Amino acid sequence: MKKAVGQLVALAMIGVPLVLGAYPQTAQAQTNGMERRDDRRDTRQTSRSVKQACKAGDEKSRAECRHTKRDVKQEGRHNGTPANGTGTNAQR
Repeated sequence: MKKAVGQLVALAMIGVPLVLGAYPQTAQAQTNGMERRDDRRDTRQTSRSVKQACKAGDEKSRAECRHTKRDVKQEGRHNGTPANGTGTNAQR
């Protein structure tokens, strides 16, 4: 009886690491490409928020809001981080 239990324990100690190693790891941004994609998503979301805030206010036209959104996206492309949307078209 003790021999059978000992064999089961030994088998379990060998089998557990093999089973755990077979499961895939969770996905995380591990490469530069994945990080850049996350940055682009953040920039797009920030620019959408800026445009919505601009449209909610009545002081600018639709064209001016589009330009503001474009400026935010351009800043994100060049700086690598999303802008806060407070800039103007003066950078052109």
